[in-house]
Amino acid sequence: MSSGDKLRIGVLGSGKGSNLDAIFRAIHDRPIFAEVKVVLSDVRNAGILDIGRSHHVHSKYVYPGESRARLDEASERNLVNALQQEHVDLVVLAGFMRIVGPVLLAAYPRRIINIHPSLLPKYPGLRAWEQAWQAGEAVSGCTVHYVDSGIDTGEIIAQAEVDVLSGDTAETLHARIQEAEHVLYPDVIEYLARERPFAG
Repeated sequence: MSSGDKLRIGVLGSGKGSNLDAIFRAIHDRPIFAEVKVVLSDVRNAGILDIGRSHHVHSKYVYPGESRARLDEASERNLVNALQQEHVDLVVLAGFMRIVGPVLLAAYPRRIINIHPSLLPKYPGLRAWEQAWQAGEAVSGCTVHYVDSGIDTGEIIAQAEVDVLSGDTAETLHARIQEAEHVLYPDVIEYLARERPFAG
């Protein structure tokens, strides 16, 4: 990969795609020296696919298999093939709700990042903002980290803090954490596009 090439991104998501939308806006407005090449989802009608298509990016559903928690091996190979067809350099998880398995990890070692709605290592797993709110934390936030074989255990790249306000509900806290995500994730992608820490 030459220094003149844009960082080629593949995005995996299961939901509405607000982080992908923020990434597209940042690439357009700054600009970030990167481009989204493919958007893949394990949910057939996920909003993230519509966002990808609205930006004229190849966007498709990948059948995940029978497990609710992870892709089966054949499905994961299909996903890797779709990423490799677009010569993706960096895999960005944007609300992807399945555990990444060994096939994808082997294909993209230290080239998969995720954003998580807590200040890791606190509150890994599902509904992290609700865990923080229920625990009475004064500060929560979000974390971008490399993905490894654990659940939200990979090396931390960057974090953003969000104060927990006295009148917060879990939902209002979550909304403000998402606002922080929409700033932090593009910032990290801009850093990786510039520094290329994984370039061989």
